[in-house]
Amino acid sequence: MHLPTSFRAVALTAAAGLAAATLTTTAHAQDTNAPADDRAPAAAPGDIVSSEPSAFHPLPGQPTNTKAWKIHYRSTTAKGAPNTVSGTVIVPQDGRTGPRPLITYAVGTVGVGDHCAPSAGFPRGTTMEANLIQQLTLRGWAVAVTDYEGLGTPGDHTYTVGRAEGQAVLDAARAAIRLPEAGLSKESPVGIMGYSQGGQASSWAAELHGSYAPDLKVKGTATGGVPGDLQKVAAFNDGSYGSGLIFMAAIGQNAAFPELKLESYLNPAGKALIGALRNSCVADGAVLGSFKRIKDMTVKNPLDQPDWQQRLRESQVGTRAPDAPVYLYHALADELIPYGVGTQVRKDWCARKANVEWHTVPLGEHVTGVITQSPLAAQWLAERFAGKPARGNC
Repeated sequence: MHLPTSFRAVALTAAAGLAAATLTTTAHAQDTNAPADDRAPAAAPGDIVSSEPSAFHPLPGQPTNTKAWKIHYRSTTAKGAPNTVSGTVIVPQDGRTGPRPLITYAVGTVGVGDHCAPSAGFPRGTTMEANLIQQLTLRGWAVAVTDYEGLGTPGDHTYTVGRAEGQAVLDAARAAIRLPEAGLSKESPVGIMGYSQGGQASSWAAELHGSYAPDLKVKGTATGGVPGDLQKVAAFNDGSYGSGLIFMAAIGQNAAFPELKLESYLNPAGKALIGALRNSCVADGAVLGSFKRIKDMTVKNPLDQPDWQQRLRESQVGTRAPDAPVYLYHALADELIPYGVGTQVRKDWCARKANVEWHTVPLGEHVTGVITQSPLAAQWLAERFAGKPARGNC
């Protein structure tokens, strides 16, 4: 499928978005109007800090026969410090009793402005991927959707910082189980799911499960369009219609690692672009930043510097084996995250003896990959919940 160039960047990122990393800027000042409990992490990862009723609508006003709660919960930064992350817990109202499956769902790029957070859009029916999430609730599964660190909470969103994202995904599942109103249990089987930025986050969650959240009964991970090597993804998109998302992604690296000091690398054009992108969602950000080159926005390319290179390597996917089966897929014609980046994740996991079922999506581009594969990935998770053995094809 080939989309008209005039809206291609917006359409291709609407459902899943690019996960890449290059440049960033200094973190937002703390929001002094934020609720006090939003600035005071609870005692343990996954503990509920606050909760309130919300609503889940894939489209404006669309009924879903679910209950939803916006939550703030304790998680952990990439450097190991406690933080507070927001998210949404969605539970079907189908009369089911006993432990129901729980999906902890990692969305693709929505932008870096706080108003872009999934939890902000669910009540209005404007959140990207909500129709894909509804496929899960229609199966009777509960769903926890993290907003990720800094998206809807004080500070910049740590976009594309793998460890921070993975921990937020795992802790969202813990928080859902600990939310009394949700009716879940420590025995609830858990699936991890995500694509693009969400593919990075879900892959990191799969890799971290055994060491960070072994209390979760993870049965499998469905992940696709994974930006496993951020440096390769950044180089691929530099100067293209996806370059705006590169610059947005960079906000996340500097948010997690302010010692990278992006501001010292930016020229006036770069400072203006980053300033605009910091308050943008994916659609307007894609337009604002498209066809920009790093060299035209900087006085010196930070990606040539050892400290930047090291931090980007720290977010690489494939350095450890997931301890539960994985359904991994990538579109052959993906024009935002190269197919070779996805196949490398497969090679790395297989070399570490992970149980990986790999699928090439032969037709379509980046966003069509998640649309066509989402039902198949959900069915694969259903089989894991049913106790059927996974058949890897390494």
